[in-house]
Formats: sequence, C-alpha cells, structure tokens
Amino acid sequence: MCVESDGCELEGCGSSDEVRTLSGSMSPTLRSSPDLRSCRPGQKFRAALLKCKSPVAAAGILSFGNVLNYMDRYTVAGVLLDIQKHFTVTDSEAGLLQTVFICSFMVAAPIFGYLGDRFNRKIILSCGIFFWSVVTLSSSFITKEYYWLFVLSRGLIGIGESSYSSISPTIIGDLFTNNTRTMMLSVFYLAIPLGSGLGYILGSSAKEAAGDWHWALRVSPVLGITAGTLILFFVPEPKRGSADHAAGRLKTPWTCDMKALAKNRSYVFSSLASAAVSFATGAFGVWIPQYLFRAQVVQKSVVPCTQEPCSSKDSLIFGAITCVTGLLGVLIGAATTRLCRQKTERADPLVCAVSMLGSAIFICLIFVVAKKSIVGAYICIFIGETLLFLNWAITADILMYVVIPTRRATAVAFQGFTSHILGDAGSPYLIGLISDNLQKSYPGSDLWKFLSLGYALMLCPFVIVLGGMFFLATALFFLDDREKAERQLSQSTTSPSSIKV
Repeated sequence: MCVESDGCELEGCGSSDEVRTLSGSMSPTLRSSPDLRSCRPGQKFRAALLKCKSPVAAAGILSFGNVLNYMDRYTVAGVLLDIQKHFTVTDSEAGLLQTVFICSFMVAAPIFGYLGDRFNRKIILSCGIFFWSVVTLSSSFITKEYYWLFVLSRGLIGIGESSYSSISPTIIGDLFTNNTRTMMLSVFYLAIPLGSGLGYILGSSAKEAAGDWHWALRVSPVLGITAGTLILFFVPEPKRGSADHAAGRLKTPWTCDMKALAKNRSYVFSSLASAAVSFATGAFGVWIPQYLFRAQVVQKSVVPCTQEPCSSKDSLIFGAITCVTGLLGVLIGAATTRLCRQKTERADPLVCAVSMLGSAIFICLIFVVAKKSIVGAYICIFIGETLLFLNWAITADILMYVVIPTRRATAVAFQGFTSHILGDAGSPYLIGLISDNLQKSYPGSDLWKFLSLGYALMLCPFVIVLGGMFFLATALFFLDDREKAERQLSQSTTSPSSIKV
C-alpha cells in the first residue's frame, strides 16, 4: 500500500508494512490511521501515469513510434507496381518517390538536430508524427493527373519523419547507460527492418482487402496519431547527459559541436559506413520485389501486370523476410557485440565490418540464382539482410560512446544527413535510371527488363564492401575517440571552462 502526500491511500502499491510517500517512508502505524481515506479516481489515474513514465516504458513507446515511421516510409514500396500503373510512370520516375522523400528528410535532419539539443524533444517528436500522419492521409486522395503533387507529398512526409529519427535515439541515450543502453537501442533500431517489413505487408494487405492501393496510405496515419499522443503524455524529457552524470554541465555552441564532430574520426568513418548501408537498403527496399516479380515473368510462372491491382505476393514475402531478418540481425548483433567485448574493446566496429563484408557475398548471389530459382533468391536475401541488419543498433551505440551527451542530437542528425545524401537519397532513382537506360537496348523484352534491373542492382554489393572498409577504419580510432569523450565528461564535472573540443 502507498500513501500520497495529501494522505490518500493508493491501492495495489505493495504488500509490505512500510508506507511510502512522495517524500520518503512513514511509520507503519499510519496504515491504521483513521485519517486515511480512499483516493479519488483522478488521483489514482495520476499515480498510474507516474508509473507509466518509466524509462523502459518510454523506450517501448519510442520504439513503437520508430516502427510506424519506417512502416509509413515503405508502404509505398509495397504497392509500387500499382502506383506505376495508376500514374503511368517509368522506373526512374517511380524511384523519384523515395529520392524526394529522402532528400527532404536529410535536409530537415540537421535543423531538428539543432532544435533537439536545445528545446523540448518530446514536443518536437509529437508534432513531427502528427504532421506526417496528416500528409500521408491526404496523399491517398490525389488523382492520377497530379503525380507531381504525390511526389511533393512524399517530400513533406520526409520532413515530419526526420524529426523523429534525429531526436528519439538521444532520449534513450539519456535514460540508459552501458549494456542496458545497447539493449534498448537494439530494440529501438529493430524498428527499422521490422517497420520496413510491416510497410510492405500493410500496403499489400490493405490493397488486397480494399481492392484499391490508396487504402494502403490510410492505415498508418491512425497509428501515427496514436503514437504521437503516447509520446506527448508518457515519455519523459530527461536532462541531457543525465545518464552519464553530466546533465547541464557541458554546453557548447553549435559551431563548436560541428568542429568537434568533424575531428571525430570514429564518428566520420561510421557515418560513411552508415551511408553504404542506406544506399543498399534504400535500393533494395524499392526494387527487390519488382526484380523478383520480373524474374517470375521470365520463368513463365506469372504473367506481366497490365492493369490494377497487380500481384502483391512478392511484396508480402519480402516484407515478412525483412521483419524476421531484422529481428535476428539486431538480436545477433547485440549478443555478438556483448560477447566480443570480452575479447577486444574494438568489438563494436569490428562486428559491423565483418557483417557488412559477409552480407555483400550473399547479396551478389541473389542476382546469380534469381533467374533459375526464386526460392534460392529468397534464401540469399534472408542471409544477406540478416548480416546487413546486424550493424544498425551497434552503429548508434558507437556514436553514444564517442560523442558527448549535449551534442548527440546534432551528431545523430548529421549522421542521418550523411547516410542519406550519400545513400538512399539517390540510390532508388539511380537504380531506376540505370535500368531505364539499359532497357532501351531491347524495348518490350521481358527478359531484358529483368536483366537490366539486376545489372543496376549489382552496384549495391560493391557499395556494401566499401562500407565494411569504413567500419574497419572506425575500429582504428574507436578507442582514442571514446577515451576523449569520457575525458571531456569527467572534466565537465569539475571545471567546464577547461574543456576543449
């Protein structure tokens, strides 16, 4: 039993004889005091709200919001073939949807990073989710004559989602430390493949159920508004650096933050490696279901789509594979890193490097076996994606280690900016453009449509190998940069004026 400071009793708070108050413990004799009275409903609700604002609950809500962010992002990819038929657009024009989305996302990221280091973060998060939810719902009513407006809506959605991806990891970073933070960030970043996979599944399922692809864009906004409300009421706003015992002690100008990040070699190389991951996942997310559909057309197991609605089987399977591989990748990555830390302090970037290089091998095999065996292609996708997804949460944890708390939102934002501008901002459009140009050699040939898209996608494994090299470079400087960040934190507890960036 617990007692509020105004003397009312809270039911179900415990069974011990010690009576707890907001200011500490009181004598057990208070339990039988005639002055005690039952709590009013509003007071019980207030006490329940306080329980819900625990760090673990906050991390769960933020992870749920991240799932919705990526689910909304890839819902369009799940019905891309229908969009192409509806608006009568080419591969490159269809790839422009993701490119415009990512371009607006990455331009807005530094702005939200700046705001996230200086203003109330959960207010920014909630407003961002409400904004993209409304725009997504509105875009489902755009008619086929206004494809440019549909493309523009994807850009606006990118701005709304940018606020979430730039700021929410820093709240988790301020609520937890060490292995607990690694675990919570793993759960949070599990949302990337899970949400992406659910985006394909939601888009395909909603289209099949309603017989119209527009309904694929009308489900996630409802969930988005729910997530925004939960964040607004149940996620705390921790002091920056509170988990690292440096809350409020170390504040630097934005220009100093940027100079420090530019000199942080671990941060720079891990950001470049993230760009390689984004390049591959952005291209795969848009084009792999299309590639597998064209492979089956070549195998004569399906007929080409000439009118809506088109087959959604490949989007559903690819979405399910992405969900499962995301779960496996994040869990294996966290467990492997925790185990390897007992052997070497450079475990984080080394695990990322090995997983990237291994992923490139299996992704290459996709394009070798797809013409003969769709099942073989799915197996290669499963292994390749699992290895690729190993590094997402680990990369975020590397950033938390080498960047001081008060510039983490800026660091996350600019890492996102770098990974998008060099990665998935251009990769979907670039792959579509290469495919379109190759198709001009044999227009109308189903075999050449399949091969041209495959040749274009072969660019991805080479970029992944480059990303693995960047993670190896990160490993060279990781210990020095981590020690420097720890030294800055320790100095901030004694003499903030002595800190150098």
